[in-house]
Amino acid sequence: MLSTAVLHPPRTLLGVFKMLPEGTRAELIDNALYMSPAPTLDHQEITISLGSQLFSFIKRKKLGKVYLGPVDVYLNAKNAFQPDIVFVSARNKSILKTDGIYGSPNLIIEVLSPETKNIDLTKKKNAYEQACVNEYWVIDPKTKMCTGFQLVSQTLIEFKKEKGKLSSVLLKNTFKF
Repeated sequence: MLSTAVLHPPRTLLGVFKMLPEGTRAELIDNALYMSPAPTLDHQEITISLGSQLFSFIKRKKLGKVYLGPVDVYLNAKNAFQPDIVFVSARNKSILKTDGIYGSPNLIIEVLSPETKNIDLTKKKNAYEQACVNEYWVIDPKTKMCTGFQLVSQTLIEFKKEKGKLSSVLLKNTFKF
């Protein structure tokens, strides 16, 4: 019996991306496929700490949904990312589908890894900016330095730099880790 891939081969790199096995740590960035190893333990601790705080806060306030990576975020046909933490507001819930998020989340948090740091700060930041993500945070797990970017006139502008905490303008709350 022939597989679906043989009968209907993918025509785009996004098609290839969607055929990867569930749980594959891969992202489509500017129509190039990037694969990465499992995150470090420091990375995991920060993601779990912030993710659980955000989940509790957002659920209690009924603001929307929070997801921890890997979760596929399809910004467009050339960019499908797996951010560490994603928030989608209740008003924006139409972008939530069974197999991922199709459109622009309201807030994205990336915990930096040595292999992906440059991509997170350039290519992915640019894609988030073009997709009009309201707030984008990057966290260095070694120094615990958080840098926040806020969308102003369709440009992600750095607005906050702090250590061991994340003060979201969008959520009007501070989360410590």
